[in-house]
Amino acid sequence: MATLLVTGAAGFIGSNYVRHHLGTHPHDRIVALDLLTYAGHRKSLADVEDRITFLREDIAHAARMEAVLTEHAVDVVVNFAAESHNSFAVLQPWRFFRTNVVGTAALLEAARQAKVARFHHISTCEVYGDLPLEGDPVADGTVFGEHSPYRPRTPYNASKAGADHAVRAYGETYGLPVTITNSANNYGPYQFPEKVIPLFTTNALRDRPLPLYASTQHRREWIHVLDHCRAIDAVLDRGELGRTYLVGTGVERTVEEIADAVLAALGKPASLKQIVPDRPGHDRRYLLDSSLTRDELGWAPTIDFDEGLAATVGWYAEHRDWWEPLIGRSPVVELSVWEHAE
Repeated sequence: MATLLVTGAAGFIGSNYVRHHLGTHPHDRIVALDLLTYAGHRKSLADVEDRITFLREDIAHAARMEAVLTEHAVDVVVNFAAESHNSFAVLQPWRFFRTNVVGTAALLEAARQAKVARFHHISTCEVYGDLPLEGDPVADGTVFGEHSPYRPRTPYNASKAGADHAVRAYGETYGLPVTITNSANNYGPYQFPEKVIPLFTTNALRDRPLPLYASTQHRREWIHVLDHCRAIDAVLDRGELGRTYLVGTGVERTVEEIADAVLAALGKPASLKQIVPDRPGHDRRYLLDSSLTRDELGWAPTIDFDEGLAATVGWYAEHRDWWEPLIGRSPVVELSVWEHAE
């Protein structure tokens, strides 16, 4: 039995991970920590509330984090805590650097002082920059791999890159037992309705326009959040310390294809699509080489994208009580120029 501190536990991936880990490791204890900023929703943990210890805390307070780790005898830290809205980062970049870089560094220092047995950090494909829309990155060798150079193009991407470097530095300098996963774009239940799939879905359910950036053919690699959760546990169980593992599916869809699929699933007209100007630094394409994760850890995605997307759209249609109170909470929800983020 182990005790895990899961930070960002009331967010999208964090809440799904808490639920997943409790299902696969029922004897582990989970301390779920979240600052509950606008995108953190306590209701996302309602069905497991009686099986966790919930704390409302800021990871940027190193002394407090050390106290939490010590008082709860934490063995493993899984760090999901982050500001993640790319468009919001364009407007207020300092918030992203504070949470994603300073906060991660504070949590690392607390973990070092508390001598935790493992620190796992959740990162993103976006630290590597972007790829051209044309060509086959796998065939021409430009697909992102564990050793690809970091080339972040937005404040959010840069803040996540800075956090990754801090994690590696604590591993190299202090011997902190660290691992990192860089994941493709996640989708699934409990995602805050500012992100593209839940935004398109909740807008379509209310017969509101679906805002598509002018570069509608920009594409993303997609992974269901539960496949991502399985990959994280595989890294915790079998991953080599100090390593970075990429978590992707190879499945790409353009923004317009996503919009069309959502509209088709809900029986809504294509006329709901509305073109809006691109945001600054809008990346064209991400694609990860996850062969190391598959070959060394025996992990592979199990959820077909089209089936998973249909199920996700259905979840939002059936859980209006979860997302309707959140409408209007996003800091950029009224800015039609940058109204969705991948």
